[in-house]
Amino acid sequence: MDLDVGAIAERIAAYLDRWAVYATDPWLAYQVALIVVLFIAAKVFGRKIESRLESRARSIRGHPGLLRVVVATMRRSDWILFVVFMFVAITVMRAATWPSRSWLLAIALWLALTWVVVAILSRVIRNRLAARAVAWMVWIYAALAILGLHDRAALFLDSLAMPVGEARISVLTVVKVTVLLTAAIWIATVVGNYFDERVQKSADLTPSIRVLIGKVAKFGLIIIAGLGALTAVGVDLTALTVFSGAVGVGLGFGLQKVVSNFISGVIMLMDKSIKPGDTISLGETFGWIRELRARFVSVVTRDGREYLIPNEDFVTQQVINWSFSDELVRLDVAFGVSYDADPHVVSELAINAAMTVGRVEAARRPVCWLTGFGESSLDFVLRFWIHDPQQGLTNVRGKVLLALWDAFKENGVQIPYPHREVILTRRGAGRTGDGNLPND
Repeated sequence: MDLDVGAIAERIAAYLDRWAVYATDPWLAYQVALIVVLFIAAKVFGRKIESRLESRARSIRGHPGLLRVVVATMRRSDWILFVVFMFVAITVMRAATWPSRSWLLAIALWLALTWVVVAILSRVIRNRLAARAVAWMVWIYAALAILGLHDRAALFLDSLAMPVGEARISVLTVVKVTVLLTAAIWIATVVGNYFDERVQKSADLTPSIRVLIGKVAKFGLIIIAGLGALTAVGVDLTALTVFSGAVGVGLGFGLQKVVSNFISGVIMLMDKSIKPGDTISLGETFGWIRELRARFVSVVTRDGREYLIPNEDFVTQQVINWSFSDELVRLDVAFGVSYDADPHVVSELAINAAMTVGRVEAARRPVCWLTGFGESSLDFVLRFWIHDPQQGLTNVRGKVLLALWDAFKENGVQIPYPHREVILTRRGAGRTGDGNLPND
């Protein structure tokens, strides 16, 4: 590593000597004492202000982003008061004495003001850990700039480097790449989500095309942002060929399922085989599609369960799409009646009973057919159509069966059930004394 320990030691010694000179100045003690007193006062008054503003802040409804910023501002009432107190103190001191006697107050003011602004604006990020990390990183950078140590810190981090082939990678380069790449990807994600929301509201596009455009836009913006960040730092993209080859090998072995699901999702969006809102059956799962993701499809069943089914299953397995071309679905209900009933009358009763159910399609009249002569009943099948399969199939079948029961009860049509006779005999009954059966 390109590290000169002697030079670093000399710089540290120079800083210590300079601060030793400042420490002998009595005005330094006055400024430190004033900073402590103002900070304590800001803490005391800040708690009182925060308690009064909390009830008003909680009254904000329907604007979660605004609520986060307001709450973050309220939580830092003490720091805001500290900045105000420091500004007033610096103004008074510069009007009464030399500006050089308030230099520490000015530094403390700028550091506190920077922390307040960064802490409040970072609440735009929903993840609390990420928000704190961003706040600390931005504040440290701003603090170095305020103290005039930005260039020196950059030189120090750049001196911590190690050669990688013909390239030279320093800690400064790693920090720049991390910060710029994170910021660029975050901005690209925000812009992509906004663009996706606008596309989803377009009534001129089909649901599948809306999802496809949204996903392509988001992934495209992220890739462009990542490449732009690397180029801005000065990373040679041609040097990434070895890395891309390693990633390709990893995709071929460890990430093949992930890539397969991603490609399957793109295929489904392009051929429009399924779309949000469709009612599907896949294996034992019956429900409606809630959302199409890059890796899986969210399917919500009638009992409220949400299944995350990999995209690959929709491509490789047999899928029943109840609403692919239209939402009309035909259902069958089988039943049997006694041989004493007139089959013509039974058919009419069954059709009229099905028509009384609200979800049965009236435009397509139900039909009822005699399908066979059973052992103890005349077997029928009642066929009817519905236009809302996403509302469930079992429930509409149940309503039709109840309507059939009421109609048959009212018209005296019997629904038979098989009879079984079981004859029991005692062992030894009807035998003679010698154990032989008696003669007839």
